[in-house]
Amino acid sequence: MPTEGPGLYATSDLHIGYTDNTPWLTQLQPRTNEDWLIVAGDVGETYDQVVDTLADLKERYAEVIWVPGNHELWTVPPKPGELRGVARYDNLVEGLRGIGVITPEDEYPVWDPHGSALTVVPMFLLYDYSWGHNGLTGRAAVDASIADGIVCTDEALLHTDPYDSVVDWCHERVRRTEERLMALPEGSAPVLVNHFPLDRRVLAPLYYPSFSVWCGTELSADWPTRFGAYAVVYGHLHIPIPRELDGILHQEVSLGYPREWRARRDSPTIPVQIAKARP
Repeated sequence: MPTEGPGLYATSDLHIGYTDNTPWLTQLQPRTNEDWLIVAGDVGETYDQVVDTLADLKERYAEVIWVPGNHELWTVPPKPGELRGVARYDNLVEGLRGIGVITPEDEYPVWDPHGSALTVVPMFLLYDYSWGHNGLTGRAAVDASIADGIVCTDEALLHTDPYDSVVDWCHERVRRTEERLMALPEGSAPVLVNHFPLDRRVLAPLYYPSFSVWCGTELSADWPTRFGAYAVVYGHLHIPIPRELDGILHQEVSLGYPREWRARRDSPTIPVQIAKARP
């Protein structure tokens, strides 16, 4: 009788600072000793939360791949001497590399069980206010959202040093990532992983449409089709549903806040299977 083949799985938005979320970590168990796990950001809000959680997961899974969410980049508490911006991100990368977790700064790994080769592309793109509600972009979009009573905590806690703004940091990350994607071998079938969605069409179910301004960048919209993606994996929205756009799976893989998953009819399903090899 055939056994279960290795799988590529994903989750995000574990938010382990909420004590009611920590028991869900027990659901993150591999089915085989060759399973890989993608963690698409917002593990927690402190260095120790992120590194300790991913160290635990690395003991379970053959590989763990991480991309940062916005919460990991918050400076909490915002006090003198606390790492901010790029320095905070680089510190997380260094700590995670030290425990064998793959980051957006590393060589893209190829998941290749039994000839099912997929290049996993962890990305860190941020957002640039180009997805404002009602056609607005830039600072005008942010101001309109705030006027609607919607404001992302990033505006107070996500610092961008040494960049002047999140827009500048985003555009530099997009430029670097696009260069790496263009260098992929033809037919790589990448799994594109980012905390923020790549295509604004997945924002349709947002309860507060004005929040869209903090959700991504239009600069990535054509990447899934342009680079022949096998799938797109993301989090951030806390709306864990699959969407097929232009024939490509866009899979949101979040757990979310306790008040959100408790309100759903079905219990959270984590991790989400992205691909599976034949036994």
